[in-house]
Amino acid sequence: MSSISKQAAIVRTERGLTIAGTRITLYDVMDYLASGWSPKLIRDWLPLTEEQLDAALSYINAHRSEVEAEYETVLQTAQENKQYWEGKNRERLTQTATLPPKPGQEEIHAKLQAWKAKLGLTP
Repeated sequence: MSSISKQAAIVRTERGLTIAGTRITLYDVMDYLASGWSPKLIRDWLPLTEEQLDAALSYINAHRSEVEAEYETVLQTAQENKQYWEGKNRERLTQTATLPPKPGQEEIHAKLQAWKAKLGLTP
């Protein structure tokens, strides 16, 4: 595959640098590379053709500093989103844990509370 067609195999979408014809970003590929996965494992896991993965790896190598900078931004944003939603979920779970059982579910609620106590999950 020529350099020009390899470049065209990577497109910029609202998700970032993406392998054309897929929803797989270069950041997905970089996650697996950073975890030590071989190109064959990545290709098998992320249903990619050999040509698509080669194009992604070539693009990453040819534009390493740009792609790594974007990748760091993506990781930072993902961490911020994770922290935000963990906090929201923690608040919501705390609220729902204090709600009384719905009418007709008192027996199952009592069983659940008994199991939680047995497992040491209640304060």
